[in-house]
Amino acid sequence: MKDFLSERARGIAPYTAGEQPADRRYIKLNTNENPYPPSPEAVAALRGFGAETLNRYPQPCSDRLRQVIAQAEGVAPENVFCSNGSDETLFLSFAAFFDRNAPVCYADITYSFYAVYAAFFGIESAVVPLNKDYKIDLAAMANTPCKGYYIANPNAPTGVGIPRAEMEEFIKSVPDRLVIADEAYMDFYGESLSGAVLKYENLLVVKTFSKSYSLAGIRCGYALGSRALIEGLTRVKDCMNSYPVDSVCAAVCAAAVADRAYRDKTARLVCDERERLREELLRLGFTVPQSGANFLFAGKGKIAGGALYARLKEKGVLVRHWDTPALSEFCRITVGTREENDILLKSIKTILG
Repeated sequence: MKDFLSERARGIAPYTAGEQPADRRYIKLNTNENPYPPSPEAVAALRGFGAETLNRYPQPCSDRLRQVIAQAEGVAPENVFCSNGSDETLFLSFAAFFDRNAPVCYADITYSFYAVYAAFFGIESAVVPLNKDYKIDLAAMANTPCKGYYIANPNAPTGVGIPRAEMEEFIKSVPDRLVIADEAYMDFYGESLSGAVLKYENLLVVKTFSKSYSLAGIRCGYALGSRALIEGLTRVKDCMNSYPVDSVCAAVCAAAVADRAYRDKTARLVCDERERLREELLRLGFTVPQSGANFLFAGKGKIAGGALYARLKEKGVLVRHWDTPALSEFCRITVGTREENDILLKSIKTILG
């Protein structure tokens, strides 16, 4: 059979998403979803959306949603870019800001899409190891020749966060390099650089509605940055898809942003459970770095990471495991509701038995 794939398609190693099994009902703690439903205001916006308008294209740049986000984040609409999930923003940013002749820098243990996107665009990667405390080594990054950085803060899959003051010092130390702060989990940490995009021309902050807003199923994200950076993203977006965020999505997300009190409430519930779950896992002998996200990175316990994943799956609990040398000892565990976390802990105790 003739192979119609391009050289690029044949050569890339795609990102592997967390499993979404349909064979049975699981307690799903493997994909960092928020265990609580979306804001009632967002639900009302979805139910009240006028379907008769769907014969028209949405606003090309999601102007209404940009305005709502800008007001909430303390910037101007021209400082906001909207997309189909933060992953699309990240994808477009590689095309907008990086070239083959200058490497992009990121940590060796971080969101694995960075390496996938760099390979897709043929951009060299400069990879910096984490510190022994699982923290991103900003000093080593600053000393690494590159054109710019991708910094997941809090980091994935470790959950370790970097305080805002440290990030600002880093940004100031590399004024001629672009710093892309991937803040997908920031609402569970509270050290966002959102307002700093008005101070630093070399800063782009990327956020998502998938986590703290409980809207993973609707696929929307956004970026905050200088007018020049936003125009760069828009230029690339308009070469691929001029209408990325659909009208229903924009209406629901705008309602969610307007009800940030609900988002903050559910984020606090997650953070409280995160600390309780971490204490219990530490008591059970696991190494668990302090997390600023809605998940925990647990390993080096009395059972290997792969075995723990498999045994928990048998008991109907899904966690995330990577069979790679750097990550194989650990599992990433999404923080669920108190009831879900209790079942997880009971299952682990039975396994350790």
